[in-house]
Amino acid sequence: MTPTLVRQHLSHTGATPRMDPSARARDWSEIQERMLVPLYEAVYERLEVGPGTRLLGLGCGSGLALLMAASRGAAVAGVESDCPERLTLARQRLLPETETWGTRARGDVRLVDGSPRDAAGAETPAYTLVTAFEPIGCLAGDSEGLGEALAAVTPLAERGAPVVLAGWGPPERCATSSVLRVATKLADPLRSTGSWRPALRDDLEEVAQRAGLRPDGSGRVACPFGYADVDSAVRGLLSTGLFDAAIRATDQVQVDKELAEALHPYQRQDGTVWMPNVFRYLIARVP
Repeated sequence: MTPTLVRQHLSHTGATPRMDPSARARDWSEIQERMLVPLYEAVYERLEVGPGTRLLGLGCGSGLALLMAASRGAAVAGVESDCPERLTLARQRLLPETETWGTRARGDVRLVDGSPRDAAGAETPAYTLVTAFEPIGCLAGDSEGLGEALAAVTPLAERGAPVVLAGWGPPERCATSSVLRVATKLADPLRSTGSWRPALRDDLEEVAQRAGLRPDGSGRVACPFGYADVDSAVRGLLSTGLFDAAIRATDQVQVDKELAEALHPYQRQDGTVWMPNVFRYLIARVP
């Protein structure tokens, strides 16, 4: 890690280019979301997701994980309160026609912009599986909201139902960790050393226990990030939202430039970008 730097940014004559949330959501759906498919598959296989499963996905994004569960016969519900543009794409994937106020629902699919409680109607059976696949620990100190959401889920799930949390694996096995540090370095130069870290081994257990859940097993899954070129890699990583604070602190051009430079060691001779990563998941149980 380089010594701490203090950057002075000169004022610009024009406003900083506005991030387009719809374009970011499309980049997530078309480029980045598929990188987590091995994680989804491993969890669904281990928990035998199928026709008897009633799944609630927290932070369901653009719905790929829900779509994979539905293809196994599961009844699925998704909650996405942070990015309505992603939820719009999830609705296009899973519910292309039917709409009711604030929620789109079909017999075996329900999508909600709101809280976990909003996903359960008066006649909704208790969920048999809850997933929170958005990896925690990307930026230190960002798990309180997830803990609150998990606590709200407990009354909606069957006793003993599994709740799955995901996080980054050891830094030495996650090539992307060095690239993600660019986000913190640019967003807060005075704290650029040590302010980013992946989730440690006990972080997932701590979040689960704070929510009143009982840890009951874990696993690791290889999830390499592969892109057609550097431009696709930049767009995919920006779509995670982890670089938004850096863009606000500097500008889009600088973030794009430094992100592309950080990706250079992972670019192959044919122009593709390949970064091996390992993700960890925890299975906890509703008491």
